[in-house]
Amino acid sequence: MDILWQYQFRIILLGDSTVGKSSLLKRFTDGIYSDVADPTVGVDFYARSLEIEPGVKIKLQLWDTAGQERFRSITTSYYRNSVGGLLVFDLTNRKTFEHVREWHREVSEHVLPHHMVYILVGHKSDLGRDRKVRREEAEDLAAALGVRYVETSAKCNSNVDRAFELLTRDVYELMKMGEISTREGWDGVKSGLSAKALYPAEQEEEEAAAQREKSCNC
Repeated sequence: MDILWQYQFRIILLGDSTVGKSSLLKRFTDGIYSDVADPTVGVDFYARSLEIEPGVKIKLQLWDTAGQERFRSITTSYYRNSVGGLLVFDLTNRKTFEHVREWHREVSEHVLPHHMVYILVGHKSDLGRDRKVRREEAEDLAAALGVRYVETSAKCNSNVDRAFELLTRDVYELMKMGEISTREGWDGVKSGLSAKALYPAEQEEEEAAAQREKSCNC
């Protein structure tokens, strides 16, 4: 029986209303874009699988959260079950950029004592003439938060896949180092039926050495 995925990561999109979270997800999962988008009510779900390296497929369960304050009590319940988050702001709306730190702080507080892996996304890069946030400013914020920064456009399909792939790869690399692992009662990371074991590098070397020694003694 073919296994569809070895790991499942739950990823949440965060940011103010109208920054284009739903547009990013629809472009990434369905390859479509529409100029007309209904506001997200509560939380919507999307999914797509990525082959992060040969033989390792990761299913992304993607949560699109409402940016409006009145839905905040609903969306906060989803924070703790996510391993990664895209902090999205609108390059043409400076207030959405200024609110990024608030989103980051709120989510980080809810997931304590654990941490979430983030990537900062400046969306609507196709609207260059209306730009209100300089790239240097966004890169400085990303550096302050200790995260990567990517500029995207769902309309032009620019860097959309790259944003999700970078975040997925960051989570995967932390798993390989042993800093993120599956745990009881948490759905941020789940293992498939044929999960490829991930170990910290030193433990992996010890395992390989033990196998070599065993084969020599046969």
